[in-house]
Amino acid sequence: MTLKEHRKHTDLTRPALGNYGRNEWAIMGAPCVLIKALADQVIHALSSTYKCAYADTAHHDEMALAPGRLANGAVLEYTDQINHQQFNFNSLKTPFELRQQFNDADLVLVNGNHQQAKAQVVIIYENKRASLEKRLAQLTSVQLILLADDVDEVFDFIKEAIPNWLDIPLYRLDETDKIIAFFETKMQHAKPALNGLVLAGGKSMRMGYDKGSVNWFGKEQRYHAADMLKPFCQEVFISCRADQKQQINVNYNLLEDTFTELGPFGAILSAFREQPDKAWLVVACDLPLLETDTFKFLIEHRKISAIATAFNSPENEFPEPLITIWEPKSYPALLAFLAQGYSCPRKVLINSDVNLLQVPNPAALTNVNTPDDLQRVKGIIHQKIAND
Repeated sequence: MTLKEHRKHTDLTRPALGNYGRNEWAIMGAPCVLIKALADQVIHALSSTYKCAYADTAHHDEMALAPGRLANGAVLEYTDQINHQQFNFNSLKTPFELRQQFNDADLVLVNGNHQQAKAQVVIIYENKRASLEKRLAQLTSVQLILLADDVDEVFDFIKEAIPNWLDIPLYRLDETDKIIAFFETKMQHAKPALNGLVLAGGKSMRMGYDKGSVNWFGKEQRYHAADMLKPFCQEVFISCRADQKQQINVNYNLLEDTFTELGPFGAILSAFREQPDKAWLVVACDLPLLETDTFKFLIEHRKISAIATAFNSPENEFPEPLITIWEPKSYPALLAFLAQGYSCPRKVLINSDVNLLQVPNPAALTNVNTPDDLQRVKGIIHQKIAND
């Protein structure tokens, strides 16, 4: 192997994050008070649907003392403020730590006078002309231009710096409804595409043979489940262990577990490792009574601001993790639980912000784990076929 062929690090697919999150805009070109006021309007309008966040830098003429116990050397101070939680840090957060902090946010607005973001909203404000001109290098993806009260035209240097400026929406700063509609449209278009994942990598110890290979409806259950998912998903994969790969029909996409010996938890992580910007509709291969109506209900009630949309189990009222839509923001959450020694998807759902639904047909979540289960459910299916 030559030096050029050597790779020091594994080639991983990285999520499409900016400095803070997937959907972030730096608002720039106006005094900070106007930027904050605009951010307040947008956040107030969208916060009922999306989790919104704001990033800024305090700028005082005098050096302010560190708050609370930080002044005495603490690295972190947490305060339960009853109606909100407050964290004060005594260390500069790296870009990696900031993304982790903002992971839960669907939309991040940034004071572009002090911070940068991967997309920008430019305000044309006469008294900030010189300041904006100094920041031309930061205009990497301008998506909205706003005219302040004191101007009627876009600055010439903006036209030169952004050749396609005529294609960018242009509103006046006081056209609040149009500005909010712009962000609403952007967020709707940013809804993560949905992939399907059939969990077929279990060892089926209680059944005694591979549950995914049981033929309930004229084909093996793993393929039946995959076929049911296809109308609802961009791509569908069958999750399997490395030693199962040769057993999977070549007409179906397979996704090998790369987080091994972790069961369904590892399969979900392996899917996100492959495509971290997709949401994953995960379904176990031992649910033979599932119907397409159950998938339809789950997808129709999907809530992307939650880390997942799941059903309450009719047996114990806990979230059912193995027929669940896991949003991209759940990937870091799953990894964080794993770092603390937990590999139970249900524990993640119980301890996270999850959109919980009541399943329309509780029988659809019936598991088949043992030979006795298999015989009982066979009877239910045969009876249903006879009645139809």
